[in-house]
Amino acid sequence: MKAKASSSWARLRVLLRPPRTLKVTRTGRTYLVVTFGVGLGALNTGNNLLYLVLGLLLSMVVVSGVLSERCLRHLSVRRLGTESAFAGEPFAYRWAITRKQGHAFALTLAEVDTPLTGEGRVGYLRSGVEHVVRADLTTPQRGPLRLSGVRVTTTWPLGLFAKTRVFELEGILLVYPRRGYACHVPTEALQGAFGDSSTPRRNDGTGDVAGLRELGPTEDARRVHWRKSAAMGKLIKVEREREERRTYQLSVDAGLEDAALERRCEEVAALSHQLLEAGHEVGLETPTERLRPASGHVQERNILRALAWVGFEELREERQKEEAA
Repeated sequence: MKAKASSSWARLRVLLRPPRTLKVTRTGRTYLVVTFGVGLGALNTGNNLLYLVLGLLLSMVVVSGVLSERCLRHLSVRRLGTESAFAGEPFAYRWAITRKQGHAFALTLAEVDTPLTGEGRVGYLRSGVEHVVRADLTTPQRGPLRLSGVRVTTTWPLGLFAKTRVFELEGILLVYPRRGYACHVPTEALQGAFGDSSTPRRNDGTGDVAGLRELGPTEDARRVHWRKSAAMGKLIKVEREREERRTYQLSVDAGLEDAALERRCEEVAALSHQLLEAGHEVGLETPTERLRPASGHVQERNILRALAWVGFEELREERQKEEAA
């Protein structure tokens, strides 16, 4: 229900958003105060020179508005996004912007109506050339972020006003849990030996040295011990113990909310990273999803993705329906 209300409010904000917004910069406020003072002096004294200066100042305001509007026309924006975003950490984010004709200056790009902080900048945009704008963004919370549009702002030419145009681009940014420390390392595994991580009964691993023997005709030459081979006059291979993989099944219990849920997701993310880096197989069970144990970076990415959706099941179902429609 909470996710549905948030989605409806986001659509309403998109409908009520004006096509252009204008904000006076600090320099612009000073400029307007000076202009108002000159105008007041011209009225009180009737000095023609002051009227001339006042006209010049007001004309610069008009010129600034016209040129900034020309900067924001004939633009098209694509969202390239990011490969991975973790809560509380800066992550690289990209947009691609193109101008069909003319030139644009001093553009700033950012996502609108989201808790994302940070923006990308491009000083000069040529016509007909797609320019990739990069930015370091941060977000304080885990989970899916519904993106509604990209804000393009320019302060060109005088820096008096910041004129903004919003491009409607809907999307979802999935934010992984904050990377922290694991408080409780699992002491039991579903499968695998306990104790030392290697076993002398199985070789061809990367553990401790188990012995030396002559290299076979079809075996990998990278394991050759060259000093021993030179002394004995034949190729000698180093045998190492093979590490035993253990299998762990991590879980996020149902009923957790708010800070307890966030803390558990962060802990599971840290644990899975440690175990997968050590070569073990890790699975995950959440209230709505179960991942079979596996190893490698792909499995870590699957676990992070599943953790990011915990607590946002309604939005996930809505997203799947939109993609299927």
